[in-house]
Formats: sequence, structure tokens, C-alpha cells
Amino acid sequence: MAGLERTDQPIRSFVLRQGRLSPGQRRALEEDLQRYEFCAEHENDPQSAFPSPQPLTVEIGFGNGESLLEMAADNPNQNFLGFEVHGPGVGHLVIGIKARGLSNLRVSQVDAIPVISRFPAESLAKLQTFFPDPWHKKKHHKRRILKPAFLELAHRLLTPEGIVHVATDWAPYAEEIGILFSSDARYVGVDAPSRPPTKYERRGERLGHAIQDLAIKKAG
Repeated sequence: MAGLERTDQPIRSFVLRQGRLSPGQRRALEEDLQRYEFCAEHENDPQSAFPSPQPLTVEIGFGNGESLLEMAADNPNQNFLGFEVHGPGVGHLVIGIKARGLSNLRVSQVDAIPVISRFPAESLAKLQTFFPDPWHKKKHHKRRILKPAFLELAHRLLTPEGIVHVATDWAPYAEEIGILFSSDARYVGVDAPSRPPTKYERRGERLGHAIQDLAIKKAG
């Protein structure tokens, strides 16, 4: 019936907003994205998207990509795959990949969860998402990406001792994530790995927001 929400459709943790592309970002999407894009043909073997197999980190929602770009540049012995649905951020990251000549970073402009759900078991060394939308209103909490189903998927995808790493500046969300992490006996808490700051994070710090990083490790 018209006006009714289909209950068999997945609940997205993001809203697709139309961002304004700079000329450089538009050119990157039109001319260069294909060179660095993670395509459906790689889903059965994510490592096939890279020149050589190396421990793989997936980041969901990389924003403008500055942090992910630094990670890839600083860790040439690892592979990185970033998901972001917003065009300006994807264009910005593609510009950076090309400028630095990075071969260990791939990008996808689609919803991450359906794609990584098709990955083979134990194919990821790390799964990270920094400053996911906290969906402040209670009626929207169902849209939060950090929930039991996420940890279920992560447990299948991670290698033994693989890491889930999350950062947020919304204290109630951090508390909820902490409870979620500690209640799953298949993981153990660990110190969060170091990471470059994101553009969003720097802005939040200027506004006085407290940044919280939380990490768990898949029990061996």
C-alpha cells in the first residue's frame, strides 16, 4: 500500500545528501574513479582489487578521506578499502590517491554493508568507522550502524584477533557502543589503534566535543 514502509528493506544508517562537487572532484569522479574503484567482481576475493595480498582494513564512511589517505600512505604493507556514498568526499579521496600514487587504497561509492556481507569469512584484519551518524532522536536509533547485527557480521569477516575500531564525539552513543562491545563474549576490549584525525574530528574539538575511541579484538 502507498505510504507504508516495506519491512523487508534494510534500514540504512545514512541519508544520501546531494553535495556540491568542485570542478576537481567532478573531474576525479568522471576520469579517475574507475582506476581506483572497488567493483563487484572483487567481492568474492577482495584482495584481487590490489596489486598484492596484504592485511585488509575496511573503513565505512570515510568523509573527505584525509584520514584514510594518511593511513594508506603510512602503511604500504597493508591494503585499505574505503566506502563513502557522498560524491565530494569520494572525489577528494580519488584526487589524493592519484596525487600520492597509492596502490594499496581502493574506494567504493555504495552502501558498505551489502557489499562486505558478500565477502569471504576471515577476509578483514580491521573494520573501522569513525564518527558514524549518532541519529540523536530516539525514534531514529534503529538507524545506528553499531548494533548486534554489525558485530555478527564483523565476527564472520575478521581474521582471528582482527579489530573493530570506532570513534564518536556523542557521549550517549559512546556509552551505548561500550555496552554493546562489552556484552559480546566473542570479543575482548583493546586499546584503540592510533589514527590520523579526521576533518570532522578537528571541527568537533574546536567546538569542545570530547572524542572517544573504542576498539575490540576478535577472540583468537
